[in-house]
Amino acid sequence: MACAAKINTTIAAQVAPATRCNGTRAASVRMSAPLKQQKSSMSANLLRAAKRENSRMVASRAGSVRVVSAAADTVATSAEKVTCLCKIGTRGSPLAMAQAYQTRDRLKAAFPELAADGALEIVIIKTTGDKVLDKPLADIGGKGLFTKEIDDALLSGRIDIAVHSMKDVPTYLPEGTILPCNLPREDVRDAFISTKYKSISDLPDGAIIGSASLRRQAQILQINPTLKCVNFRGNVQSRIRKLQEGVVDATLLAYAGLRRLDMTEHISEVISEPEMLPAVAQGAIGIACRTGDERQEKYLAALNHEDTRIAVVTERSFLAALDGSCRTPIAGYAREVDGKMVFDGLVAQPDGTQCFTCTETGEWNAEAGVALGKAAGDKLKEQAGEKFFEGLKVDNNWG
Repeated sequence: MACAAKINTTIAAQVAPATRCNGTRAASVRMSAPLKQQKSSMSANLLRAAKRENSRMVASRAGSVRVVSAAADTVATSAEKVTCLCKIGTRGSPLAMAQAYQTRDRLKAAFPELAADGALEIVIIKTTGDKVLDKPLADIGGKGLFTKEIDDALLSGRIDIAVHSMKDVPTYLPEGTILPCNLPREDVRDAFISTKYKSISDLPDGAIIGSASLRRQAQILQINPTLKCVNFRGNVQSRIRKLQEGVVDATLLAYAGLRRLDMTEHISEVISEPEMLPAVAQGAIGIACRTGDERQEKYLAALNHEDTRIAVVTERSFLAALDGSCRTPIAGYAREVDGKMVFDGLVAQPDGTQCFTCTETGEWNAEAGVALGKAAGDKLKEQAGEKFFEGLKVDNNWG
């Protein structure tokens, strides 16, 4: 990767992708009339994905869990008299639901009392970020838009735990909450998707790339500055549909999400980490609860995957040191290699004209990782200089 400056030119060895672990899907599918009307224009694979999305967004039973569509300011209710031991809060997209189902299944497997009918409940919460899709995230307030309503529900007691994609979680948690649990991390790489081209290098000059990620945009434009990047938001299914309709020539999505949704058949190329460094905490699921809630802390302690947590806290420490926001293209990737921590970090201008990178190594534990991440962020911040960050910052914290 060509960059204006490099702190360390060491190329870290690639590590094998994390073991995949998918949540169980709801058994029944109810298809709405609008989806039926689109059937003739959609591929069979995309239609199946759209059916899954529609079925998850309506009230249904999934094993022993009641799935209730609920706004952030409402309480999930039911006529049934059940003893609910844990209400799981989540966004309502197909990917978010897949992550909530995975959490549910792991809880049921770890604790017999949670396998009883009605002991677990999934509550769907619509966030501001889900409602406003026609503007870049930075223009409507930053990544916290995907978590604030869920945090509100957690603090008010409407839910007991909150399941998040870790790359959506601001670096500072709301007071009164903790995030003690990460599930095993998925593959961290990005996927290139196009109906016309096999890879980024195949794209002709001037091709249009759909992506809401400034991190991806900056690294794409480093490869080919003539490419045009346009805002491209929505869930995975809607983005692939727009691609197939010719709105853009190509898009990039997290490989982890496509794996969790069983939609890898759409991928043209999986991009290596050296070519495109992933987002901080990409591929990781985090689960939060209220501070001092001993029951939920016990549940989450049994689910936590410590190696994932070590990588995530390292990367988030790097992000916090850079005071990262949705206006700042930042990438960071920590992993264990031969028992040691290897961390790669990047900060760039959105147009790809300037990029600073670093590679750091240290001990593989959470305390050392937090210190290493902060040191790497401080180093890049000093290397880039204050002028580099002018106009890039926006509040990325809850509250």
